Amino acid sequence: MTSSNSEGSSRESSGAEPPIVLILGCGWLGMALARSLVAAGHRVLGTTTSPENIDGMQAAGIEAHLLQLGTNFGAPGEALLHSLLTQADVLVLNVPPRTAATGAYPTLLRPVHRAVAAAGTRYVLFVSSTSVYPNEAREMRESDAISTRDAASDILRAEGHFVPRYGQWKSTVVRLGGLIGPGRAPGRFLAGRRELAQGNAPVNLVHLTDVVGVLAAIIKHETWGHTFNVCAAQHPLRRNFYPLAAQFLKLESPTFKDEHEATGKTIDSSLVRSLLPYQFQHDDVLAALPYC
Repeated sequence: MTSSNSEGSSRESSGAEPPIVLILGCGWLGMALARSLVAAGHRVLGTTTSPENIDGMQAAGIEAHLLQLGTNFGAPGEALLHSLLTQADVLVLNVPPRTAATGAYPTLLRPVHRAVAAAGTRYVLFVSSTSVYPNEAREMRESDAISTRDAASDILRAEGHFVPRYGQWKSTVVRLGGLIGPGRAPGRFLAGRRELAQGNAPVNLVHLTDVVGVLAAIIKHETWGHTFNVCAAQHPLRRNFYPLAAQFLKLESPTFKDEHEATGKTIDSSLVRSLLPYQFQHDDVLAALPYC
């Protein structure tokens, strides 16, 4: 997606009501974002695939609905999705890629694309991943992976479906680094594992607080028409970071092979920092360990 200027001033400065937000996928990240938006005065609609999550969502002030994409998605799901989209100003599309056959992820999201077009949705915020970039030992900027409907990557193709060709809606794509935060302590990721490869690769992590902060700021300031990398600014090497993260939890440290060459990509998040009025809270991922 090519960048463009954000649309006008924020609703807050104009005195308008906060936009109504539909979060498609209220999991670990979606719930944290929903709680933040509710606290900021938004009406929030949310979907989940798990009936046991409904009560907790409602208790948090979210208008909760069961919705399951995939092979069983039929007319009732289409009707519900259309109804939710017609009520919302902003769709936050937070459905993670499935580890399935090639083409499964764009296929999974195709009904959502059709529903967005039919419902006249105004804004789409697509939550994506920095896994779209090649694993090369260099900095990766947003222009290093282009979202199109015929891209080689399933995730890029899915992104491309929500980049409007004819201006039907406005969208922004956020490509997240590896997520850490409460319930996702990085010290557990590799604890106790031996002779791991890629010890000289940098870590590309981002704390839940900063992801929620960026997503909420995009909605608040109407920062549409962009693709953003969202990642902590500091990138310690895996061989240095993960043993310390494991020790912080009093777990067995992982060990790494004795390799000398530099490997692994480094995610550059300077664009979002230059265009969005949000101050990252956890740029030092080692200092963030107590908050995970």
